[in-house]
Amino acid sequence: MSEPDRPSPGPRGPNPGVLSSRLDREIIQALRDFQDPRQEWRRLFSELYGTFLLVIVAAGGGMMGQAFPGTISRTAAVVAPGLMVMGIIMFMGRVSGAHLNPVVSIAFWLRGDFPSRRVPGYIAVQLIGATLAVLFLRAVINVSATYGSNYPAQSSSSGAAFWMEALLTLGLVSVILGTASGAQNIGIFGALGVGAYIALAGLWGSPISGASMNPARTLGPDLVANHWTGFWVYVAGPLLGAIIAVGVAFILRGPGGGRSGSLAAQGILFPKIKKPDQG
Repeated sequence: MSEPDRPSPGPRGPNPGVLSSRLDREIIQALRDFQDPRQEWRRLFSELYGTFLLVIVAAGGGMMGQAFPGTISRTAAVVAPGLMVMGIIMFMGRVSGAHLNPVVSIAFWLRGDFPSRRVPGYIAVQLIGATLAVLFLRAVINVSATYGSNYPAQSSSSGAAFWMEALLTLGLVSVILGTASGAQNIGIFGALGVGAYIALAGLWGSPISGASMNPARTLGPDLVANHWTGFWVYVAGPLLGAIIAVGVAFILRGPGGGRSGSLAAQGILFPKIKKPDQG
């Protein structure tokens, strides 16, 4: 009996070994780009610009609400920063990692995804970007920067606001570290996850502490207004939350975020640009 006809094999797909080798080359090149000191100014500018945009929206809600009463609800004021962060991650996350927050830079460093020598520069430009945003708002809207800051609610103690900021930041940094690890996809998924979390945290946590979760976001208005009531809450709370989040990430996935975590934390400037002699 003749052997039954078999369908002819179709065109072969890409060789898994070739794909793996190509991916390794792209990752190695991305890490080399990150280590190239000539590109550091791009990353620092990215962090300054991104934090500027974030604080324009985050502090702008309160300041615009004061200038134009009844136009901006609390819901809009706390959801807008989440939407802004979502957009920022999508358009510049591959440049600098879109930390936009000193405690995020510190968390990536603690997890081993970000070199310690880069942390001071990132934090410095984040603080500068936040301050420039509030200076711009004050000049344009002409209201006190105090309306754009975060303060513990009059009905709550500074201690309650501290623990709320620590808890909210724990969740935020957990989402950031989780979506920037080899266990999850990054990019648009990270943008959606982080942006959605910021909006959700603001909806339920802002009545007690303002849901800052970001020392730079609070420092900008406090520095411009020279008004420091409860400022320690917005440094100590987010810092504690970020440290705990790194511990939680270790329990969930072990040390470090893998290659994906490092690339997400550091940004990828030129991984897809081909040289003229390449096919």
